[in-house]
Amino acid sequence: MKWWNDLSSYRRAMLLSLGAMLVLSVVRILTDADDLTSSGTISSTLRVGTPILLAGMAGLWAERVGVVNIGIEGMMIVGSWLGGYGAWHWGSWAGIVLALAGGALVGLIHAVATVRFNVDHVVSGIAINVLAAGSTEYLSIIFFKGQQGGGESQSPTGKGGYGTFDMPFLSGGRIGSWKSPDILGWIERKQSWPLLPDLAAFGRGLTSNVYLPTVLALAIVPFTMWLLWRTRFGLRLRSSGESPQAGESLGVHINKLRYQALAVSGALAAFGGAYLSCVLTSTYRQGQTGGQGFIGLATTIFGNWRPFGVLRGALMFGFPTALKYRNAKNVPALFVVAFIILLIVGVVLLLRRRWVGGVVSLAIAGLAEFAYLAIEKVPETLVTATPYVVTLFVLAGARQQLRPPAHAGQPYRPGESH
Repeated sequence: MKWWNDLSSYRRAMLLSLGAMLVLSVVRILTDADDLTSSGTISSTLRVGTPILLAGMAGLWAERVGVVNIGIEGMMIVGSWLGGYGAWHWGSWAGIVLALAGGALVGLIHAVATVRFNVDHVVSGIAINVLAAGSTEYLSIIFFKGQQGGGESQSPTGKGGYGTFDMPFLSGGRIGSWKSPDILGWIERKQSWPLLPDLAAFGRGLTSNVYLPTVLALAIVPFTMWLLWRTRFGLRLRSSGESPQAGESLGVHINKLRYQALAVSGALAAFGGAYLSCVLTSTYRQGQTGGQGFIGLATTIFGNWRPFGVLRGALMFGFPTALKYRNAKNVPALFVVAFIILLIVGVVLLLRRRWVGGVVSLAIAGLAEFAYLAIEKVPETLVTATPYVVTLFVLAGARQQLRPPAHAGQPYRPGESH
């Protein structure tokens, strides 16, 4: 496998993504699960995965600068409450703007605790989660109780909404009053073809009926990649997470960078919360985040602290849920997907003489195939748990390739000998 090791991480990711799409295409044809790779499923995956993507990006910004942000869940809670409040009073976009400002403020509070007073990062994050849950519940009683459509645990319905985006020619978007051809849709309907309709459906899912806040969230991924890996500011920020002593010796203001990065981290997390209360619904509801801030942290690790890796992780988490919402009858096809992937992984591990991992992978592959043949309807709890189980396997198998920022979570005071 020398040729594989010689490939860049970008090319490896592209080949793995193409391989995963090929597996899905084969399973779609074998099981007649047409919704497995449909543009509707991809579009739903994008919507479900966007809050997780934003939470993962929040974790990336924090840990790249050297601070562990366990408080992402709390920042999302604050964002969802402020989003609901702002949308109720001034409209949907105002809700998102208010959430961004509030999230940045909470991120700065986390920075004051961890950077200024050297509070343990985990303790500070947990405190933010607890305070956010309690304070938003209290504020809901003050502001929402007694209002039309509101109550102790939810806000009144927000004003306005968001437009959707269709790419002209690719997905049949309009140019003025003229509706352009839907090229990707035409290819997607050729269900008897392998791979090509699935790739077209993937592209159409990303370019049709997409909410404008979703487009904004997706744009954050390449922007973050460019900013952190192609600019002087990004180099300095990453040096704060890798070796703040070295950065300080070159005149970098480490603490200033950490304040800035944590403000961005808080704003991104709050954007994810506001997406739940302003985009997916038009109402804030207590418990709306449902632990997605912690899932976002998992995608940060899954993505190896890189933006496009976080995006892949968010889509992976959103896919089973989106498929369930679209057509629950197609969910059992995921067992066949797991069978093929684990079979390939098991064979590769055996060829590398990693006997235990290979045998375990093949055994689990056999269980997945047996489950597909024996189970007609997959329990909802199992569907919900699928991405978590997959993540555990991926992280366990790729632990040697994962490389977190060297100084993330460690205390640091400028000017002191370390």
